[in-house]
Amino acid sequence: MLVLSRRKDETIMIGDDIEITVVDLKGDSVRLGIRAPREVAVHRKEVYEAIQRENLEAQRQALPDQEALGRIGKLLRDGSKAKGRDDKTA
Repeated sequence: MLVLSRRKDETIMIGDDIEITVVDLKGDSVRLGIRAPREVAVHRKEVYEAIQRENLEAQRQALPDQEALGRIGKLLRDGSKAKGRDDKTA
């Protein structure tokens, strides 16, 4: 984990497109402003984890377990084959 120190109104860049600015400091709390492209999802970690749990539960309800495992295995095998072809042509 990279740990950086910033003061109020100072910014951290992630790549070329994401800016994180310290907006306010109050006691033990830090307010951050995040500027990122619309296609980049930005969530608090607890919200992100809740979304992941909900997505996983929805997938479980959509497919019987054995069928889901079969499809995942096929996707992994097909992905490996496609990657192998790409590596040879590059």
